[in-house]
This record gives sequence, C-alpha cells and structure tokens, in this order.
Amino acid sequence: MAKAVNQSGVRSALKTAMSANSAFKGGRQGKGIGGKKQAEGVPRFVPSDSENVIACPSNAAIVLGRDRPASRLSGYGGSGDTHCASIDLVAGRMAANACAVGADDEPMSVDPNFKIDAAHIYISQKTDVDANFGIADGTVGASTGKSAIGLKADGIRIMAREGIKLITKTDLSNSQGTEIATVTGIDIIAGNNDEELQPMVLGKNMEEALDRIVTHIDKLNGIVDGFMMFQMKFNIAMAAHFHISPFAGAPTTPSPIAAAAGAICAAELVGATKTSLMTHRANLIMFKQTYLSVAGGKYINSRYNNVN
Repeated sequence: MAKAVNQSGVRSALKTAMSANSAFKGGRQGKGIGGKKQAEGVPRFVPSDSENVIACPSNAAIVLGRDRPASRLSGYGGSGDTHCASIDLVAGRMAANACAVGADDEPMSVDPNFKIDAAHIYISQKTDVDANFGIADGTVGASTGKSAIGLKADGIRIMAREGIKLITKTDLSNSQGTEIATVTGIDIIAGNNDEELQPMVLGKNMEEALDRIVTHIDKLNGIVDGFMMFQMKFNIAMAAHFHISPFAGAPTTPSPIAAAAGAICAAELVGATKTSLMTHRANLIMFKQTYLSVAGGKYINSRYNNVN
C-alpha cells in the first residue's frame, strides 16, 4: 500500500526549502490540505510538436494530439499517418512511483505509459487499442488501425440510473470506411486470459431445453410406472400359476416358492418402486419451480440483463 503522503520524489532544492521553512515544518504549507498546493514529485511530460497539453501541478493532464500510446515515435501519429487524432485524459503519471527527479536529481521526463500510469481514458481516431493496453484477443479479436476508446484504472464503474446497453455493429462500415461484414460479439474476460473463454448461454433457449428435458424425464417416469403395473400383473399370475397333471388331467398345486417370491416382489414394487416414482415426479415439479420459473429462488435467467 502506497503512503498517503509521499514527498520523496520532489526536487532536492524544494526539500531543502521545506526543511528550512518553518511554515513547511508546521504543516501550514505544501501539505495540500484544504485544496492548497502540495509538495509532491510530478514527472515532466514530453510533448510532441502536434500536441496541446492542458496540465495541472497535481499530475493530471489532457493531451490533445495524434495517436501516441508511448514515445513520440509510437502509434499512428509516430509513423506519420493522417486522420489519427487522439485525446488522452490521464491522472497520475507513474502512479505511486511518480517523481519529479531521478536518483541523480535530474528532472524525470516521461511518455504515456498505459501499463504504469494510474488512470487513462484514451480516445483515438485510429489506433491499435488491444496492443496498446495489452488486452487478450478473445473471440472478438484485436482492433487494429481503427477508432477506439480505452479506459484503464484500478477500478472502473459504469453507472446508470436507468438502463445500460452494450451494442455492436450499429453501422454498415467502420471509421476507416471499411464495410463491416460480420457481427462481432462481446467478450467478458477476467484476468485477461482468454484460454477458457466460452459462449454465453441464451437464457430463453436454455429454459426451453431444460423444460423439454424435464418433460421427457416425466414421460419416462410414466413409462416405468406403466411397465411396473404390467409386471405386477404378470408376477401375480406367475405366482399363482399351476400345471395340468398328466394323471387324469388334474391341476397341480401352485409352487410354494413362486407364490412366496411373487408376494414379496409385489410388496416391494408397491412399497418401494411406486413410492420412489412418486418422489421422483415430485422432485421434477420442484426442479421446474425452482430453476425454470421466474418466481423461483434460483431462476436460471437474469431478471434484468440480456445478451444476444
């Protein structure tokens, strides 16, 4: 965790003045309290000839110029391309390591650095936004030589008092005049690792599929129940069956073993299997109410968010 107040990066001359000035020692000056000036190490930004820099002493700036993700030779502005205007809003160059001078007490000069700087909103007419920010390609792929907006900070919050929409392919061509032939989707990549990236589920389709699965399972329950009833009738018949004796055609007595086994089987079918089938059907009903009903506690669809 960085210190709340870090004045180690200020110029030696300023440190000397601070140590000799009672106002600094007493905390009345250079502390930034109440919005007053703060003695802190702020690096010097190296602008190009085409850039207009609006800066303040607190290490925040707006740079109006041409595509430049790093040094003056970087980006499409560095290669001399036209139509690559950019706006870079930056707060905290070098982040917690910001300093006005280096170890040799010489002024610290810096270029834009999307990796190190604390926070950027970068807008460019033509840029390689994914390469500039080190973003995984995902299934959407890298955006190259096209307009883009990149936002980077420790935390980003997008808030709306009403709805938020993420929409792709709103036009037939992009900012470079190239026809957009395919619909490109939306990737949500945690950890900047796209190796396990998988398609989002279409909730309504999934709901319909699961509903059909439950219906088929319910029908299977009925088939097993019907089979059990037929089997019970057959088992009762077999348990009480007898043969015709070759002696005078008299019927034989039923098999004691078969009769006992038939009675036990009938009892088990009614007592265990029938009960299990009833429980199984009740579980299916509860499953549908819990997961497939909009009123269910674990409804599989988002009640608010949609994706196509």
